[in-house]
Amino acid sequence: MSQATPPVQAPEAVVEIDKLWSVFRTAGQDAVIHKDLDLTIARGELMSIVGGSGSGKTVLLRQILGLEKPARGRVTVLGKPAAELGSEGAASRVGMLFQHGALFSAFTVLENIAFALRELRTLPRALIRDAAMVKLQMVGLDPAQANKMPADLSGGMVKRVALARALIMDPPLLLLDEPTAGLDPDSADAFCALLRSLHRELGLTVVMVTHDLDTLFELSTRIAVVADKHIIASGRPQDVIAYPHPFIHDFFLGERGQRAMGLLREQPFAV
Repeated sequence: MSQATPPVQAPEAVVEIDKLWSVFRTAGQDAVIHKDLDLTIARGELMSIVGGSGSGKTVLLRQILGLEKPARGRVTVLGKPAAELGSEGAASRVGMLFQHGALFSAFTVLENIAFALRELRTLPRALIRDAAMVKLQMVGLDPAQANKMPADLSGGMVKRVALARALIMDPPLLLLDEPTAGLDPDSADAFCALLRSLHRELGLTVVMVTHDLDTLFELSTRIAVVADKHIIASGRPQDVIAYPHPFIHDFFLGERGQRAMGLLREQPFAV
């Protein structure tokens, strides 16, 4: 007697956004940024969020971080309301890489990386230093850079230090806001290679906002497109590009998109 095939379990959801409304009061009137927006991000995905100017991409990251409170709807991160991420120990659940690094200018490289561990006030100083040195080397920087100040770093090095700081608590979820903005092509390619390696080796779930098509095609396992105040398409890059919508056509199939399409044709994407 043949055995029944066990049902395929859906991947565990790390981020769940259900019927989200983001509303801001401007000049005495309500400005609706998101309306009934739904999005689920599964464990291990590298999800890229794209959209036009003013579509609320960064607002969406702030909602996931719990920094903005939804006017309506629900945002759940790692099984808990996103609003709880502001509580103690949040850095152990979510790491954030800001667009321009946002390093503390008065701290050394090592002090920047160690910041979240230092704020816990529970670990010996030597252990904090060792952990920060491990993360420094994990992002491809030499230990000799540890005592430099942010003003002495190149743009690519600033991004790497900021990434090490975001990962200091080994969070399972990493948020990236325009990770390759301001980098020259070689530095951007190197940073993408680093992100791809860390995503694979650490088993991270990554949510990235970017307008850089090369970065988008190089890294994304899935793309979500924000337009008309909600997610109009979500799926593998090649499937999203085929979705009939004016923004998708202009964004992906314009001159810039055509130049980047070679990556899409050459790179095998996860199903």
